[in-house]
Amino acid sequence: MAGAFLGIDVGTGGVRACAVDARGSMFGMESATLPPPRHDGNAIDQDPELWWDATIVAICKLGRSVDLQAIERVCVDGTSGTLLMVDAAGRPCTPGLMYNDTRATTEAARIAAVAPADSGAHGASSALAKLLYLSSRSERSQAHLAVHQADWIAGRLAGQHGISDENNVLKLGYDPVTRSWPAWLDELGVSRKLLPKAMIPGTPFADIDRTVAATLGLSPSARIAAGTTDGVAAFMATQADEPGDAVTSLGTTLVVKLLATRPIFAASQGVYSHRLGERWLAGGASNSGGGALLAHFTAADMERLTPQLRPETPTGLDYYPLPKPGERFPIADPALPARVTPRPAEDHRFFQALLEGIAAIESLAYRRLADLGAPKPRRVISIGGGAKNAAWTEMRRCALGVPVTVAEETEASYGAALLALRGGPP
Repeated sequence: MAGAFLGIDVGTGGVRACAVDARGSMFGMESATLPPPRHDGNAIDQDPELWWDATIVAICKLGRSVDLQAIERVCVDGTSGTLLMVDAAGRPCTPGLMYNDTRATTEAARIAAVAPADSGAHGASSALAKLLYLSSRSERSQAHLAVHQADWIAGRLAGQHGISDENNVLKLGYDPVTRSWPAWLDELGVSRKLLPKAMIPGTPFADIDRTVAATLGLSPSARIAAGTTDGVAAFMATQADEPGDAVTSLGTTLVVKLLATRPIFAASQGVYSHRLGERWLAGGASNSGGGALLAHFTAADMERLTPQLRPETPTGLDYYPLPKPGERFPIADPALPARVTPRPAEDHRFFQALLEGIAAIESLAYRRLADLGAPKPRRVISIGGGAKNAAWTEMRRCALGVPVTVAEETEASYGAALLALRGGPP
């Protein structure tokens, strides 16, 4: 088989590997699970070696049905804002501070004092806040580079670290409009030597490391390309291509993205824009979503209760489900409590009220974007595990007032594979 392209998605619960042909048709996908990150209050981190181990498993499983020697380019996406520091050989000096790690409150206050209001680096969960936090620790003495989750996996594949992409570096302070690292980073004492090089997503930057290629069964001529965030990769998987096309990701968290002709930034409201060629993906991520549902029901419980849902008969309960206090978008309030009372006696009505609450948050998110100058959604495409729930789709259609469909392909790994295929020059 000739002309194959590999996308790797490093997510919260696992790693997925997807192969597409030169037409963008998927012909193979495999996955490997990850253990939950370590939680200690606001500190949420994970051993990066677990990501690499799962990546190896996913690729090797894919190799049972796909000719990995046909892979021409590889692209990796990862969770946005997840950061670690590595030494000169690319070995982790720190744990990977996860996208929802908010321990760096002091550092976030320092950033707020100097960063422009439209910067994506605001907030304790930003990659820049994590970099400042890690830089002040003892591990800093060995640190050579700050890298994101996707950067590190791509670096392991290439045997070359220090390359990132314009999407992942947004929360590290990068200015996507001028395509440069801004001068205000100097006021925070950020060493430019620690910062990765930001490339256009999908642009090949190195051949695969020959030892890695031999271990995984990949061609030694395969090229490693700059990656993207999981949210952008998931958007690309839908193949949405018109301004006003919106994509809602119903995963552990609720992520909304809307294709616009200009960037929308409002850090105080948790809104930022990723560059996608000469267009922009405006949006934000709520702390609500599947994680908030799992605070009350297991996956098996939800599957059992779904046939009892009645979208045509709303519960009338005004819920704001959250897994724990604190929200990023569409309400920026680090202390916002979950609102999940009163609880009906019947489990299926409580479950329905939670789903209705998340649908209301989604609707509010798109209204916030419109208020800031983004186009109103002309359609919403659903991705993620929650997209498979037809009853929830109907609740969301009523809340949003526009057509709501489910993407034919819903996996970020598929979007990463398309990025490997189309994203940059050979």
